[in-house]
Amino acid sequence: MEIINYEALSHCIRDAVRAELQEHFKKGNSPPRKDEERLLSKKELAEELKVSLVTVTDWMKKGLPFLRLHKRVYFKMSEVLAIMQQKIKN
Repeated sequence: MEIINYEALSHCIRDAVRAELQEHFKKGNSPPRKDEERLLSKKELAEELKVSLVTVTDWMKKGLPFLRLHKRVYFKMSEVLAIMQQKIKN
C-alpha cells in the first residue's frame, strides 16, 4: 500500500515553491542584478582608497557624489572613480 504518491508530492512542492517565488517577486523583492553596484560607507570608501575619513569629508564638500539615506552617507565606487578621472584630466 502506497501512502504517498511521490510524483504527486513532487508536483505539489514544485507548484508551492513557484507560487511563493511569484508572490515574492510581485512585492518588489527581486534579487540584485549583476549590474547593480554595492554602496560603500564613508569608512569603507576611505579604506578602499587608502585615505582618511577627513579627506573623504573634504572631497564631499568639494563635490564628490554621495547618497544620503537617513543620517548615513554612501558612495558608488564607479561614480567616485569617474569624478576622480575627470579631475585628473582637467
